[in-house]
Amino acid sequence: MNELQNYLVVLPTFNESVNLERILSEILDQDERIDVLVVDDNSPDGTGDLADTIASENPRISVLHRKEKQGLGSAYLEGFSWGLQKKYSYFIEMDADFSHRPQDLNEFIDKSVRYEMVLGSRYLNGRVTVINWPMSRLLISYFGSWYARMVTGLPVRDATGGFNCWHREVISKLDFGSIESNGYIFQIELKLRAWRKGHTMIEIPIVFEEREAGESKMTKSIVIEAVWKVWKLRVLSMLGRL
Repeated sequence: MNELQNYLVVLPTFNESVNLERILSEILDQDERIDVLVVDDNSPDGTGDLADTIASENPRISVLHRKEKQGLGSAYLEGFSWGLQKKYSYFIEMDADFSHRPQDLNEFIDKSVRYEMVLGSRYLNGRVTVINWPMSRLLISYFGSWYARMVTGLPVRDATGGFNCWHREVISKLDFGSIESNGYIFQIELKLRAWRKGHTMIEIPIVFEEREAGESKMTKSIVIEAVWKVWKLRVLSMLGRL
């Protein structure tokens, strides 16, 4: 494996059998340097078994099985740990439901040559690039990013966005054991910790489209967690403990 030219897309899944085969195919079609790790939380709909079947026919796909649904943040951390052991140099967070477009991976790869953090943004340059979201959810997301930015000082327009590329140098310096966030606040914490360490970053515009099939994983408890935990992150940041 050429360490300087390989990208690992970490793809957390829970009940994504209707999307899995096509999303994997379209991700791999973008660039031959991309591999995919499916991190499945014991999906009742057989997503994990389907992933195993697909992986058995394609060496660029691997599967990590977890015993139960443990949350987005822990899925990414386990995926990152796996990828670090396998010597990947770039890690890409991405949803499995086509809300993140596989064709946008090319821009992430292009920018990753110059920046250690490439962050996909739905709210860049005064534009909102979100398709098929109800206004209530759009407002929660938009003002949630503004709220996180105001509380923590994180200079990112889309603090909660989950389509991001990280250089190995960024991921390897994170203290996984100290990361407590597990819902969408995880995305804020990851960006904040990396930014506080001085890593170079850039936001690039992406189009976010509501999932084509299956059920959304967003819940009220996830939103509530984000509201109060940003204050904890602010305190930790002020104390130099991020």
